[in-house]
Amino acid sequence: MDTLGPLLQDLGAYINRADVDPIAQAAIAHAQFEIVHPFADGNGRIGRLLVSWILTRRLQLVVPPPVSVTMAADAGDYLSGLTLFRMGDHNEWVRWFAGAVAQGSQAQTSLIRAVDELQSRWRVQLADSGLRRGAGAWRVLDLLPRHLLLTSHVVAQECGLSAKGAIDALKTLARAGVLTDYGVRPAGPGRPQRIFVNQDLLALTGSSPLR
Repeated sequence: MDTLGPLLQDLGAYINRADVDPIAQAAIAHAQFEIVHPFADGNGRIGRLLVSWILTRRLQLVVPPPVSVTMAADAGDYLSGLTLFRMGDHNEWVRWFAGAVAQGSQAQTSLIRAVDELQSRWRVQLADSGLRRGAGAWRVLDLLPRHLLLTSHVVAQECGLSAKGAIDALKTLARAGVLTDYGVRPAGPGRPQRIFVNQDLLALTGSSPLR
C-alpha cells in the first residue's frame, strides 16, 4: 500500500504529458493502470474510461473510437498484450492497441455512414407520405438516433410539442414505416408509456426488439 500513492502520481504525470504520441500514451496508461490495480473492483471499467478520456482530449474528438468493444471482442489477445507489457514487451502491446483503435475507428465510421443513410431513407419515407414540412413528425426525425426508444413524453420535451402533438407525430412516423409501435408498457411510477422504435436502428446497435 505504501507504493500505491507514488505509482498513481507517476501515472497521473504521464497521462498529463503532451509530448508523447496520443495512441501510445493511451495504451501505456491503460496497461499501467491495470497493473497497478488500485481498486478492489471496477479497475477494468476505469481503465477503459481512461483510454476514452485520453484519446478524446489529445486528439480533440467529440466521440472517442469504441476501443473497449474491440478489447471485449478479442479478449485473448488483449490479455496476452497486457501480460507482455508486464514482462517488458511494451512495443507489442502498443502495436496491438493501435490496431484496436484503428479497428474501432473504422467501425465507428461505418456506423455513422449507415445512420446517415437511414436518416436519408426516413426523410424520403416521410416525404412520400405527403406530410407537410412543418409537421411535428419532421422534428421527431432529428431525435433519431439519439433515442433508441421514443415515447410521447420524450418527444414532447425534446421537440416542444404538446402531449397530443407528440403522440400524433409518433403515430404518423409509424404509419410512414419509420417507427414501429410496440404498444403500452410500464415505465416505472405514473402512467404507462407507449413505446416506438426504429427496427433498423436497433439492428445497427446490435439490440433486440422489445419482447
